[in-house]
Amino acid sequence: MAKTKTVFFCTQCGNETPKWMGKCPACGAYNTIQEHVEKANPSGRAMVSSVGMSRKPQIISAVDSGDEVRFSTGMGELDRVLGGGAVVGSLVLVGGAPGIGKSTLLLQICNSLCQGRRVLYVSGEESERQLKLRAERLGVNPESLYILSETRLSDVMEAVEELKPDILIADSVQTLYLDTNESAPGSISQVKDCTMALMQLSKSSAVTVFVVGHINKDGNIAGPKVLEHMVDCVMYFEGDPNTSYRLLRAAKNRFGSTNEIGVFEMVDTGLKEVPNPSQMLLEGRPEGAPGTCVACVMEGTRPVLAEVQALVTKTSFQVPRRASDGFDYNRAVLLMAVMEKRAGMKLSMFDAYINVIGGLHLDEPAADLPVALAIASSYRDCPVANDMAVIGEVGLTGEIRAVSNMNQRLAEVARLGFTKVMIPKLGSDKLDIPDGLTVYRVRNLREAIEVAM
Repeated sequence: MAKTKTVFFCTQCGNETPKWMGKCPACGAYNTIQEHVEKANPSGRAMVSSVGMSRKPQIISAVDSGDEVRFSTGMGELDRVLGGGAVVGSLVLVGGAPGIGKSTLLLQICNSLCQGRRVLYVSGEESERQLKLRAERLGVNPESLYILSETRLSDVMEAVEELKPDILIADSVQTLYLDTNESAPGSISQVKDCTMALMQLSKSSAVTVFVVGHINKDGNIAGPKVLEHMVDCVMYFEGDPNTSYRLLRAAKNRFGSTNEIGVFEMVDTGLKEVPNPSQMLLEGRPEGAPGTCVACVMEGTRPVLAEVQALVTKTSFQVPRRASDGFDYNRAVLLMAVMEKRAGMKLSMFDAYINVIGGLHLDEPAADLPVALAIASSYRDCPVANDMAVIGEVGLTGEIRAVSNMNQRLAEVARLGFTKVMIPKLGSDKLDIPDGLTVYRVRNLREAIEVAM
């Protein structure tokens, strides 16, 4: 009789512990440890796929070290996030909340992928007829696209062995299950075993595999987080459900940068690329309004301009309220403490609210000075110039520190029509200043506030 093993998993990060705990020791989340009973495989064999698993050790000097073979997906924004295109034999995980656009994106790129390649789209959530209807709505009708509605992984592997596709799309990994695993589909052990089988398929047969992983609305993550160490690339769809814009961000990429983002707009016919995200993020920006400032941050190799808004009001409580959306809360509190100490602003008597327009999250040090000036603008009720962009990191002593990639930032600022830019004085002597752009070099926070207002 097969023996059982009881383990405990964190639904937030996938960490495994020998006993139940109220707080996860890995990620610090509370009440996320769940019990899971694993039954041993009666045959004693590993639960792996039988597709092309004959591999032998090789001497490292005999392995070809040439560049990886890439191919375009047909969407420039997706290629940017992948590092220049998809890599043959890679395993890519696309995660995000339900309804964010993961399945739409993968079905849309089939038009381009099927040009000279054979694609198998496996769906465990939709029937073949539903897939056909959705493909017609999106305008996807390539001849070499094969669809399969199946949830049993062994049947999927048989279809792969028979069809021999170049690209496999599994939508979603939570619906797949292995017969040798007695856990319910969607459980942590089923998701990990199915992904392991797909990884072995991609590495042994040079099949590029795209896997969709859902994040539950209640915050319990049963798939993407526990799979990040297994796949080659992890991409997350982000975005405000109240807006039509979506951000595709790479959380892990073995073949490219992890800081790149792709911007899409959800329309009636699917996802539409937004090649100029800075212009999109600055649409509808009020003119002459206090409490707003334009920041220039780097998302990978792309400079992006975003609007930062702040609202400072007199508090009616003994402890003032602080709230931040799109900017780190602790960093915002730190900046307000620096402003009170170094710039003489009595922010301890005021509530402060910070918001980044467009659903973008600014986690780069270069966004410190724009956030500080937006707070100062609302505090003094004096607007920052509409044609001014701000770049710089703020230190605890109030000094403005230099940031990287300044030439690319200045070029993007000038391209979008801004005529003024505020930058750190340190390291600004050898910059290539675009024509028509006036540069204000500041050394500390007090000086930056006086120049901006």
